[in-house]
Amino acid sequence: MAQCEGCGPGYRSPLDAMKGAQEEIVYVPCIYRNTGIEKPDYLATVDVLPGSLTYCQVIHRLPVPNLRDELHHSGWNACSSCFGDSSRKRDKLILPALISSRIYVVDVGTAPRAPTIHKIVEPTELFWKCNLANPHTSHCLATGEVMISTMGDPAGNGKGGFVLLDGDSFEVTGCWNQPGEEAPFGYDFWYQPRHNVMISTEWGAPKALANGFKPADVEAGHYGRHIHVWDWSSRTRIQSLDLGEEGAIPLEIRFLHNPDATEGFVGCALHSNVFRFYKTQKGDWDAEKVISVPSKKVEGWVLPEMPGLITDILISLDDRFLYFSNWLHGDIRQYDITDSRNPRLVGQVFLGGSILNDRPVKVLEDKELQSQPAPCVVKGKRVQGGPQMIQLSLDGKRLYVTTSLYSGWDKQFYPDLVKEGSVMLQIHVDTQTGGLRLNESFLLDFGQEPGGPVLAHEVRYPGGDCSSDIWV
Repeated sequence: MAQCEGCGPGYRSPLDAMKGAQEEIVYVPCIYRNTGIEKPDYLATVDVLPGSLTYCQVIHRLPVPNLRDELHHSGWNACSSCFGDSSRKRDKLILPALISSRIYVVDVGTAPRAPTIHKIVEPTELFWKCNLANPHTSHCLATGEVMISTMGDPAGNGKGGFVLLDGDSFEVTGCWNQPGEEAPFGYDFWYQPRHNVMISTEWGAPKALANGFKPADVEAGHYGRHIHVWDWSSRTRIQSLDLGEEGAIPLEIRFLHNPDATEGFVGCALHSNVFRFYKTQKGDWDAEKVISVPSKKVEGWVLPEMPGLITDILISLDDRFLYFSNWLHGDIRQYDITDSRNPRLVGQVFLGGSILNDRPVKVLEDKELQSQPAPCVVKGKRVQGGPQMIQLSLDGKRLYVTTSLYSGWDKQFYPDLVKEGSVMLQIHVDTQTGGLRLNESFLLDFGQEPGGPVLAHEVRYPGGDCSSDIWV
């Protein structure tokens, strides 16, 4: 491993991280909200080490003590941003609940294969101290603190602010952003201290999206289309870049991993475009569309045109490949981003979706495919829903995939997914010339869980990964 004795958590550099040990277990939040099963969400520990007696099985389940939390994404108390601090240890998983606004702090250090709840931050802490709610993305900071983006205020209106937790007590210490600097909407963020910048994205108002998607809410201005540029040291919002209709609902954002880089990518869900954001010669920031997934003209669906719906994106640790999922079209794509202004498609695999050839939806016009794809069946199990959350191994050779987006939207777009539960799959990645291939021997069927079918979301590695760790 490329770690050193006496150093802090994580790795010295992204390229060092690529030499890290192969993942043995992963943590996956599992959600019961909107499934009709009145049970708490839980954190699943999954064995992913080939040759293990429990390979590709859930080996532990940590239920939270409340109903309808909607666990979603997770982060760390410490990561590679603290590599220079030998007093820090990556031993707590930060697990915000998107709907209840609780934050669970999970002890994964004492027994990594059997985590326990260390602390619960109640929603009133966020409400009273920050007037914020609906926490989403959490990142550890070099200071030892934990920073969490929010999507709304306690009334369900859009409000993109940032909560700070003390890195030892996990008490809410206040807002990261200066008072009054919140964005109209919030979602994801990534920071790059060497350039004194942080950039955040927008989903929509929690009260609009909580129970499903309505196109009229887009017209009414309840969904975002901006990315926001923040001065890292003064904690103020200095630019808001309007991506226009083509950039509606910008979700996951990724700087290149190289901490000297002044560019990155953001996936815009509604019209399935990827924008490259970058620092200009003048010193401000701008964005340009570099990837477009054409919508398909269809019949038998809720709208006459079906977007791909880009919902998750990743960048390999060597900044060579970009990956994203099209949740509605059903494919995962791999792009060579060596020329960041002209990404080149080098890999694609279909894993379900809404345009399968045995479904009621008929594609009338398709600018990419000659025919509708066949269903994805792995070890006798038909995959319901489409590929959603993705996680790449440190060496870039394995891509893990789950199929649940968010329970309210799962229920609306993929009712069979809610009924049968989601799955976790694994994709073999060609890191030389590009290419994606389904591992047909890897299947974790969350429809067979002891408590009933459940919706599995983000995949997180105990030692950090390419969507959790930031280098400073």
